[in-house]
Amino acid sequence: MIDYLILGGGSAGCVLAARLSEDAGKSVCLIEAGGPISAANMPAAIRSRYPGRAYLDADNIWKRLTARMSLAAQPRRYEQARILGGGSAINALMANRGAPADYDEWETLGAHGWNWTTCLPYFRKLETDTDFGGELHGETGPVRIERTRWPRISPFVRAVLATLDRRGHARFDDQNGPWQDGTFVGAIAVSAEGERIPTSICYLTDAVRQRPNLTIRTDVLVDRVLFDSTRAIGARLASGGDLHAAQVILCAGAIHSPAILLRSGIGPADNLAALHIPLVAARPGVGGNLMEHPSIAVSTFLPKSARTPFPDEHHEQAIVRFSSGLPNTVQGDMHGAILSRSGWHSIGYRLGTIFFWVNKSYSRGRVTLTSASPLEEPAVEFNMLSDPRDLERLKIAVRFGAQTLADPSMAGHRSTIFPSSYSPRVAKVAVPGTANAIQRGGLSVILDWAGPLRQTLIHRLVTQGISITGLLDDDHAMTQFVTRSVGGTWHPSGTCRMGAADDPAAVTDASGAVYGVQNLRVCDASLMPSIPCANTNIPTIMIAERIADMIRSEARQAP
Repeated sequence: MIDYLILGGGSAGCVLAARLSEDAGKSVCLIEAGGPISAANMPAAIRSRYPGRAYLDADNIWKRLTARMSLAAQPRRYEQARILGGGSAINALMANRGAPADYDEWETLGAHGWNWTTCLPYFRKLETDTDFGGELHGETGPVRIERTRWPRISPFVRAVLATLDRRGHARFDDQNGPWQDGTFVGAIAVSAEGERIPTSICYLTDAVRQRPNLTIRTDVLVDRVLFDSTRAIGARLASGGDLHAAQVILCAGAIHSPAILLRSGIGPADNLAALHIPLVAARPGVGGNLMEHPSIAVSTFLPKSARTPFPDEHHEQAIVRFSSGLPNTVQGDMHGAILSRSGWHSIGYRLGTIFFWVNKSYSRGRVTLTSASPLEEPAVEFNMLSDPRDLERLKIAVRFGAQTLADPSMAGHRSTIFPSSYSPRVAKVAVPGTANAIQRGGLSVILDWAGPLRQTLIHRLVTQGISITGLLDDDHAMTQFVTRSVGGTWHPSGTCRMGAADDPAAVTDASGAVYGVQNLRVCDASLMPSIPCANTNIPTIMIAERIADMIRSEARQAP
């Protein structure tokens, strides 16, 4: 029998597999629905320091997964990794932690023992920060962190940073240093060669993969967890066959971990009954508390002199963190990623963008099953902007971006300014293929040569009649644009949240153990009681490091 059966080989699952298999006396089996990846066979688009294509490749994602961002929007494709390494294999490489207050908040929400003091050692454990040391940073961890060197920062990004500095947003060196508003060259996770290092590479090294007590199985879809009464005893695979284990750990992410729990009979009793799923444990919080960072953007056409001379360099080169000042919001509740290029293709190369998101969002959605079959994707309703604070802050972001790019100091580094978002239309145009390449190439040439007609072309072809001036002059139009155009940042979280046993919204205790059953845990971003002010990959790795220690400690204490 397997000691630890890990269902999901994403950022967290790979960490757990590596750490738990350090005990040679324990057998570990890691199951991943997507394909394999190793240091030897990592595709160029994933290996690249510029990650523009990896998340668009249908081979790397759940092809049929859709989500509805807001009530005013239609469901759209939602790119979530389906490959060993999960989000760390296709994300934007950003390696930031968020605010210390984020983790103190987890404890106040019922996740006993989760606070900044207890989390910081695990942030340090996971990293090797090549630029900074001291009490905030690690020196020997698997995740290597650096900042893009100034000579490789694009002219556009440099100009935006200088403009923001003049507008009162001072520049600081360390995005993972003391929490404060300002601008920063972004911290990114890359190897010494400047390439991506997903957890399937930096944790599941060649040496780790050779451990006789570790088995890795890819291209295996999980149906549900198996139970003997309320004791988890393994998992049933969608292709048929069962795996038996002493402990089962769900690491399938904030969308698919709750879906597996629901198919296994753990969740809201009425919903399970409607799908004829036998009830194992009634936990109404399963699938609830769904969080994301709602996003919007402001872009500009770049003169040739403002474009990056290093097309393969990382694009999210700097960030601005600022506070909205709205009542009942926290410091640093807004984030703007300053992009040297806005897409992997020829059009994106000609556009600079400030991509904004609400760092600490308050709207909540839900993941629900549409079928008991593992072949059917769950319904994902983010319900973004249902909290009015989130709507108002995205409107603040549009104004912030427009004012920054329109500043006279930006005159030589931008042309037409326009509102933008990662809409289904934009996503469709970005998909690799010959037909799209011809269209993108033709439009790129036209925009380069349009001169005084460029603004009209962008107004008609790109924004379909929406202008930045029209939004700034009309609050109703601004509200409509943001509500229809709001996107996410691929940071789903919270759907199996930690909390107190008597909290109906809580799914697990502070060690990830699922309430109402035995020998079943969750370990991924779905555990987060509230969303941190950060890209969620590094916080997810931190969670996995800490829970791995909890599991090993419990094993040592067991009779």
